[in-house]
Amino acid sequence: MEAKKTPAGAHNKAVIGVWTVRGGDKEPRRGCRPPPEVLVVGFLGTMALLVLSFGGGGLMPIGLPRAELVQRPDVASPVHGDPDRDKPPSSLRQDQADGRLLSGLLSPAFDDKACRSRYASYLYRRSSPFRPSPYLVERLRRYEARHRRCGPGSPLFKEAVEHLRSGRNAARSECQYAVWTPFNGLGNRMLALASTFLYALLTDRVLLVHAPQEFDGLFCDPFPGSSWTLPAGFPISDFEGTFTMASPASYKNMKRVGEISGNRLINVTAEALPAYVFLDLIQSYTGAAFCESDQRVLAKFNWMVVKSDVYFATAFFLVPAYRRELARLFPEKEAVFHHLARYLFHPSNDVWGTLRRLYEAYLAGADERLGLQVRVFPELPVPFETTYGQIMRCSAQEDLLPKVARDDGAATSSSAVPPPDGANKTTSILVTSLSPEYYERIRGVYRSNMTDARGHVVVHQPSHEGAQHTEARGHNQRALAEIYLLSFCDRIVTTAVSTFGYVAHGVAGVRPVVLLRAPSPEMPAEPPCVRSLSVEPCLHAPPQQMCDAPEGSDIGTRVPYVRHCEDVHRGVKLFS
Repeated sequence: MEAKKTPAGAHNKAVIGVWTVRGGDKEPRRGCRPPPEVLVVGFLGTMALLVLSFGGGGLMPIGLPRAELVQRPDVASPVHGDPDRDKPPSSLRQDQADGRLLSGLLSPAFDDKACRSRYASYLYRRSSPFRPSPYLVERLRRYEARHRRCGPGSPLFKEAVEHLRSGRNAARSECQYAVWTPFNGLGNRMLALASTFLYALLTDRVLLVHAPQEFDGLFCDPFPGSSWTLPAGFPISDFEGTFTMASPASYKNMKRVGEISGNRLINVTAEALPAYVFLDLIQSYTGAAFCESDQRVLAKFNWMVVKSDVYFATAFFLVPAYRRELARLFPEKEAVFHHLARYLFHPSNDVWGTLRRLYEAYLAGADERLGLQVRVFPELPVPFETTYGQIMRCSAQEDLLPKVARDDGAATSSSAVPPPDGANKTTSILVTSLSPEYYERIRGVYRSNMTDARGHVVVHQPSHEGAQHTEARGHNQRALAEIYLLSFCDRIVTTAVSTFGYVAHGVAGVRPVVLLRAPSPEMPAEPPCVRSLSVEPCLHAPPQQMCDAPEGSDIGTRVPYVRHCEDVHRGVKLFS
């Protein structure tokens, strides 16, 4: 769920996106359809499950198709208090090479019960194709030690806060901070927060999070022994009113009015600087942060507030001063967000409970789990029939949806290769969207037709809330659960420019099929979709020109591992 593109010169409110999910490949429960009375019991049980899952929080469950009423007695019921509730059904467990600590990415220093998702999420996905480098693991342990030493509640943190409160930027400070403040939708926020953490790693800062009420309760603390949340009583309280494009604390504005300019850019002393700097990375990037001279000045501020709605981590790979360190941290450039997200983002126990119940109801026991994420942008209101047609053309092109057979024996054009052994196969298609039309149309296809392979197809949609509500905590919790549900799918289809989709396939470590943007509401996209060559998210608004590059040069050709995105042609992303 992400925001529409922010117009120049304004920090707009978020407009949450629409997306849709479908499954992948896991071992299902096979068997005959039960008699009608069992179907009734299954229906009542499924509805009760949905009520438990959403707790009356305003989410509107959609009616389930007849095929979805088949009971699978060997699937464990998600009963509260079940000691195995953090384990998927035994037939879905995999001997994954990276294990519960993700090949050392995660610290073992946490209590499992305090954050159930931290050490259990990997059980629901295929093994990651990427392994964190030993150097990244080492740097994360060093960061955690710094966070404990400088984080909230420590004497050094109290000292740093007193300097901030006095309006002074201390000349020598053992601890420096990058304070992240959220902007726009959940997908935007997760991309920007991961980017800010990478910046903290590169510059030896401590990451702190300003968590307004709608963001509170989404994630567990990622750092052992200390919180990442700003404590009550922090000297800056009005983040929304203080950190705007017109703020005098903005680094861009400091340069614009001459407070930091010319020789002062290099020779300015720490004592001469304000108590904090605002790094506004929402619109313009050239001259904002990514020149090496700017980085040297920014390094003198002990307190930095970062506000962004994009994945600006990519831009650091274009700064010569950081290239050697980044090469050691991430030998596989394509896996930067994948590693950062799996380290940072662990759904809270409330979100994890909802997520697991959805998984049990929708994905557990399927041979194939296919994820389809559909986003319709307000500024490009493509009609439903056009978007649905694009999905069907993409399905035929990429062999996505199971093929169906009509009564006359002919097959439709929405195709998928039948299972090689010809055996019955359960395919779970999970659709999530702000509206129900895509789910209803796809469900109707499989309710009215048999598949060519005589397989079993089920179609699901967790919610159709009608509108985005970034300001509502419950809405964001459900959105996070659906992002992770999508990441549990083995094949993922996302919508171009959608940060919601970026996060889901990035966490999963899956290269998605991308539904391309239509040139206009009247003209369908051609081709309908492409297979992405990278797991990485796209940086939509990169610097127009890097500081050490000749004027007019294309930053998408500066280094071999940064290229233009498939879905945003002026955007850039990392490739291995």
